[in-house]
Amino acid sequence: MESFEPQSQEDLFPVQEPSDKRDAPLAERMRPLDFDEFVGQEDVLAEGQPLRVAIEQDRAPSLILWGPPGTGKTTLASLIANKTRATFVPFSAVLSGVPELRGLLKTAQQRRKVSGQRTLLFVDEIHRFNKAQQDAFLPYVERGDIILIGATTQNPSFEVIAPLLSRSMVVVLQSLNEEALRHILNRALSDTKRGLGSSRVTLTPDAQRLLIGYGNGDARSMLTGLEFVVGQFAKPGEPITIDQPHVKQALKQKALRYDRDGEEHYNLISAFIKSMRDSDPDGALYWLARMLEGGEDPKFIARRMMIFASEDIGMADPQGLLIASGVFHAVEVIGLPEAQINLAHGVTYLAAAPKSNASYMGLRAARKDAKEKGNLSVPLHLRNAVSSLMKDLDYGKNYRYAHDDPSGAKAQTHLPKELEGRKYYHPKSPSSPSSNLDEE
Repeated sequence: MESFEPQSQEDLFPVQEPSDKRDAPLAERMRPLDFDEFVGQEDVLAEGQPLRVAIEQDRAPSLILWGPPGTGKTTLASLIANKTRATFVPFSAVLSGVPELRGLLKTAQQRRKVSGQRTLLFVDEIHRFNKAQQDAFLPYVERGDIILIGATTQNPSFEVIAPLLSRSMVVVLQSLNEEALRHILNRALSDTKRGLGSSRVTLTPDAQRLLIGYGNGDARSMLTGLEFVVGQFAKPGEPITIDQPHVKQALKQKALRYDRDGEEHYNLISAFIKSMRDSDPDGALYWLARMLEGGEDPKFIARRMMIFASEDIGMADPQGLLIASGVFHAVEVIGLPEAQINLAHGVTYLAAAPKSNASYMGLRAARKDAKEKGNLSVPLHLRNAVSSLMKDLDYGKNYRYAHDDPSGAKAQTHLPKELEGRKYYHPKSPSSPSSNLDEE
């Protein structure tokens, strides 16, 4: 029978020792070895927080770690590995497939049956498994054979199956703020065992700010940039001060993180629309710039502007739709980069325009009645009598032709009898604020 003796955590998820890791990338060498070095996620991992206490007492539940790159998901998994008495098994959904995973799960089940020891399974990029494949985890999590730690950069609401979510605690890790990144940067510069403390490198404040901006909330990216800059200009044994021009020369331009198919796509367009709705051209221009810098399709932006022109401006300024349509046409004809000027023109117009959603709200109210009341009959006087039979049935009877009798036309009803007197369109004065809408 196969032996299921507990394996050492160092064999499965090695703790980084300075003497053994000198050739590893700086970001890997500087990975926190304990919670005291873990910065930037104090909301969930500060001393005394329930999750940290549970980890330190080896009571960690199954977790889904959700956050952008470089925010500490793998580091947190390694800290859990060092605290648990369970057998820790790391697994990458990118490097391995479902057959290997099924083998690990069966081994975990047998290990618990033979020795009583649970398996803490860390699955990096768990969203890479489709929803049918994720079903494989369920029976093992339910029986307690494994404690699942899944890491993902994608919104688990969309990428992880509901039964797995209900059996796990979702931990949201935020992009690291400037203070956290500066702390990590200074630690890397001063640490003589794992960092660059022996390199006699000094960064000017401007160079630090540029590197922190380069990181863009991602500690791994910032440390990778720092290591590259130091490698370009520092010489062994010679002190050097690295300034902003050094950093700019080495790193050139960094693209902003933007996933056109992921949650960030929807977050940015939402911020863009809401800024225009609130008549804030500055906010709208910023989110426009973020989307353009991230490589968003300008035609997608222009289409949303056309929708906005009718949904949020409407009859308060009917020119809004013409402007938005003109912008879309310009984007099609001109293309980037010049079309960004047309987009900026349209955005500032739409943001500054008076707002009214009365047309849209009127349609929503009418659609609600149409769905709830069913197929109400068209009043006879509004029907066309195109045959003698229809005329005999009073189709068109008593209809008042508006051009001949404007006052009579206004007096006659145009709704089914069951909805007589119903009002859908309630125009607002241009100065009154638009009501909030629940987006469909």
